[in-house]
Amino acid sequence: MNDKKIKMQLSCPMPKLDYDIITLGHGSGGILTNRLLNDGVFSLLKNNLLDQQHDGATFNLNRKLAFTTDSFVVSPIDFPGGNIGELAVNGTVNDIAMCGAIPKYLSLAFIIEEGLTMKEFWDILVSIKYAAEEADVQIVTGDTKVVEKGKGDKIFINTTGIGELNPKADIHEKNIRPGDKIFVSGPIASHGMAIMSVREGLEFDTDILSDTQNLNHLVKELLDEFGSKIRFFRDPTRGGIGTTLSEICQKQNWGINIFQKNLPILPQVSAACDLLGLDPIYVANEGIFITIVSPEIEQEFLNKIRSNEKGKKAQLIGEIVSEHNGKVVLHSAIGGKRVVNMLIGEQLPRIC
Repeated sequence: MNDKKIKMQLSCPMPKLDYDIITLGHGSGGILTNRLLNDGVFSLLKNNLLDQQHDGATFNLNRKLAFTTDSFVVSPIDFPGGNIGELAVNGTVNDIAMCGAIPKYLSLAFIIEEGLTMKEFWDILVSIKYAAEEADVQIVTGDTKVVEKGKGDKIFINTTGIGELNPKADIHEKNIRPGDKIFVSGPIASHGMAIMSVREGLEFDTDILSDTQNLNHLVKELLDEFGSKIRFFRDPTRGGIGTTLSEICQKQNWGINIFQKNLPILPQVSAACDLLGLDPIYVANEGIFITIVSPEIEQEFLNKIRSNEKGKKAQLIGEIVSEHNGKVVLHSAIGGKRVVNMLIGEQLPRIC
């Protein structure tokens, strides 16, 4: 856990409450609901828009906008490197950033299972506050519901985000051309294997941590410098980089070559994948992106992204080609080739 997050938790002690667990009454819309919101959500996440405590928020953005929504159902809700609250903020912030936009505002909705302890809920709220401040976004509206014991899995979170389009951005699949270069911003498969290592009780010499983090500041830096020479961004969450790349090339009349020797992966993550028989290119990520850029900025782009802490392990992993249209071909480290298809079924359940 980093120093900023530790300081946030120490500076936000849970208040003394009349209740230790969340009951169905906390979702009734009455006194208990009011206490839950006032003692928890509103007191911790307060800002001038959320403080209105309305069913929505009004604001003025005189720019082109990006808008997204996502739901988070990860199990377990606490995992090495983060929890469901931090994940919910970072996931939606990153989806806005992948559009080439600057995230501004989030909504926050909880579906809580009866029996969740207030300590668990408070820890999630503190992580939400920490992640929102790190990403420089405001949570401005939301909703809370409570369901009966056995009808949920502790807590589900929905976040919806809105942001302003970066004026230098022109992010779209139609802009991609043969010869363009494909980069990944950091090591793959860390999030999915952090979840799986907890579920399976795996122990390694080095901890496997989720890569959950915001990427919006890094994306803005890159767009500010390279503008429309960056063709495309996508965060390879469920289905991993294999499914993401397959989706991209199937929508256009070209192919993709990627090179196994260039794929960044931490040794402990690779070992865990081998142990469980999982292909890391299909394992979920929560803190990296794939980007496709013009070949003329290849080296300059790599130098720039590596100068940022969140992109210091970025790698050039492949290129767009005019052969084998609609297919991703992986060139293995031993000289072979294989077609990379979309993930069939669910490799890792409940990872985001």
